[in-house]
Amino acid sequence: MTDTVPPRVGVVVLTQGTRPDDLARGIRSVLAQQDVELDVVCVGNGWVPTGLPDAVRALALPENLGIPAGRNRGVPLVTGEYLFFLDDDASIPDPRFLSRAIALLRADPSIGLLQPRVTDPTGAAAPTRWIPRIRKGAATESGAVFSVWEGAVLMPRAVFTATGGWAEPFFYAHEGIELAWRVWDQGLRTWYAGNLEANHPVIQPTRHADYYRLNARNRVWLARRNLPAVLVPVYAGSWLAIQLVRFRSDRTALRAWLAGFREGWRSDPGERRPISARTVWRMSLAGRPPIV
Repeated sequence: MTDTVPPRVGVVVLTQGTRPDDLARGIRSVLAQQDVELDVVCVGNGWVPTGLPDAVRALALPENLGIPAGRNRGVPLVTGEYLFFLDDDASIPDPRFLSRAIALLRADPSIGLLQPRVTDPTGAAAPTRWIPRIRKGAATESGAVFSVWEGAVLMPRAVFTATGGWAEPFFYAHEGIELAWRVWDQGLRTWYAGNLEANHPVIQPTRHADYYRLNARNRVWLARRNLPAVLVPVYAGSWLAIQLVRFRSDRTALRAWLAGFREGWRSDPGERRPISARTVWRMSLAGRPPIV
């Protein structure tokens, strides 16, 4: 970094306490970061964090509030111009990751959120879902994106505040899409940095019992919370059509997904903050109109 004063980063590590070895690895990778000042909190989602290094404070939530809410609870406890969110099964192998990522943000102020390339630490092939774009291309290729893999995310604190934070009602799934859209709505871009790396084991997201239901419900909520009214049925309808085709031979998954889709229309998604028509146009010009 060229600045004489290292940038200060507030780090929120989220855990349920079920992966102690992974949590320890992730925290070590944060504390190893060079050329930055750190303020780190470990949020226990329904768990009392124990055995933490002295440099890491603990926040124990009495119950599991869900992934977005857990991250949000940690933000007021840390200071810094930048915020870095790390899940307990993720880590950052490069001790200059944060300083390099911040240098990228400072060199290009149009970037409001950064997600690194994700690799499995054992060398297993990384799934393409970790590349958050329709035309996947090479994992090392950087560019603007419209959703993020949420396990390791860096952004200026002011940008995060303006988004309204992670979508707490979602509990799990698609909160990274909403956050990305709300970054775009500030006239900024969400950026996939293929030249920076985070580690995460290859695990199937369907391991979560409610994966299909929450995936569908949150698709509808995402539209209802964030899109101009005319695009809400278009976005939700396009995903309904996609899943009817995708799950045509998996009736169990389809039933669960349709149940979540109905729930998304019948239940309260929380605060509605539609993105502007200008944002829809910018996203469309950048290659991803918010209709699918």
